[in-house]
Amino acid sequence: MEKRTDRPERPLNERRTYYNSENRPIGRDDRAGDDRREPRGEGRDARGGGDYKPRYPHKPAADRSIEMLFGLRPILEALSAGRTLEKIYLLRGTKNSITQEITELAKAANIPMSLVPIEKLNDLTRKNHQGAVAFVSPIDYQPLDSILAGLYEAGKTPLLLLLDRITDVRNFGSIARNAECMGVHAIVVPSRGAAQINGDALKTSAGALNLIPVCREPNLKETITFLQQSGVTVIACTEKSDASLEAETVDMTGPVAVLMGSEEDGISPEYLKLANHKLRIPMAGQIGSLNVSVASGIMLFEVLRQRLKSGQ
Repeated sequence: MEKRTDRPERPLNERRTYYNSENRPIGRDDRAGDDRREPRGEGRDARGGGDYKPRYPHKPAADRSIEMLFGLRPILEALSAGRTLEKIYLLRGTKNSITQEITELAKAANIPMSLVPIEKLNDLTRKNHQGAVAFVSPIDYQPLDSILAGLYEAGKTPLLLLLDRITDVRNFGSIARNAECMGVHAIVVPSRGAAQINGDALKTSAGALNLIPVCREPNLKETITFLQQSGVTVIACTEKSDASLEAETVDMTGPVAVLMGSEEDGISPEYLKLANHKLRIPMAGQIGSLNVSVASGIMLFEVLRQRLKSGQ
């Protein structure tokens, strides 16, 4: 019987050889490039045991799907040039003429901005950020009033989708794909508490975010009131309603804005009160709720079905 001490010992500095999907040897740190693996920080490790943990957990994973700006001057120049920024992070307590100008330009352009501690900025990037980090949006946000006016002028019946605090990037991408397929004219999101539109969102949307306008509004409550005053009926999708979607109690053939709530707690009560109608999706199973992207598809299909039936 072979004894443990009889086996040849492996040198301490010898490293195991790993192979990619084409059976070519690669280094340990290059294994993330194998297309069979989950992205770093997600999924399970190569041996199938437990969640994968990055080798350097303190180092943030680089998001190569969206451009990052760092430094006060580059961010100020980007704002002055009219570039669409997704969000700006400034070091808390920093006050000078540049930060004041950035704040004013961001507010005028309706760009969300957060004052954060140094740890947050270091988590975003390991480069010399100088107390300021910003993400460039891969899309250009559109003004809602211009879109609505253009639809009426063109003789079209507006169909809008209002999203209250949808924070999951992939959910947002799936919702955008549903919206484009069902003929939605624009998606409206709040400037705060919404999913960041990045490469993952674009990929999940199957390119829909390049086709359908997205409007970023600072106050969703005022937006709902504006739409109602403009002749748009706001229909909220909520399980708290007694009215069921299949009963066809609500006419959706006219100008409509469908309101969907967050993944955690649904539509905010203040927005729910403002809605013209509240509808729930009928379900026969034991689980009491649907994923928000699935629910949005069902709601939008009902709008499309009624319009096709009426010949619109």
